[in-house]
Amino acid sequence: MEQRLTIITLGVSDLNKSTEFYETKFGWKKTEDSNAHITFFRLNGILLSLYKKEELAKDAQVNPEGKGFKGFTLAYNTRSEKEVDQLIGKLKAMGVRIIKEPQKADWGGYSSYVGDLDGYLWEIAFNPYLTLNENGNVKH
Repeated sequence: MEQRLTIITLGVSDLNKSTEFYETKFGWKKTEDSNAHITFFRLNGILLSLYKKEELAKDAQVNPEGKGFKGFTLAYNTRSEKEVDQLIGKLKAMGVRIIKEPQKADWGGYSSYVGDLDGYLWEIAFNPYLTLNENGNVKH
């Protein structure tokens, strides 16, 4: 198996409201492949998809009743601590739920967490050990 990730799919309670959240709060644009059953956002090299939670569980043949911490986070890395503060300030002003205010992290960076409508956690962070290229991709 090749070492790569193609799509991250989040099981959401309300597809329309979740799509609107990512469009209006994060400012992302859904792809032309999106439809009434699934939404796709083209990120830097991978897709983020939103799909009805019950349908996703049915497809995977698992129980849809997941509660509490999901056991993973998604991360958006910035180029500076100032950029973290600016982005969190903007998200807060739009009513996005801030889980953890921006602060120095034990691992040496600077991070904050926000939650989407289904409780998926997004870390907004500056990592001084991680260099991003002009497109926001991790440099090798």
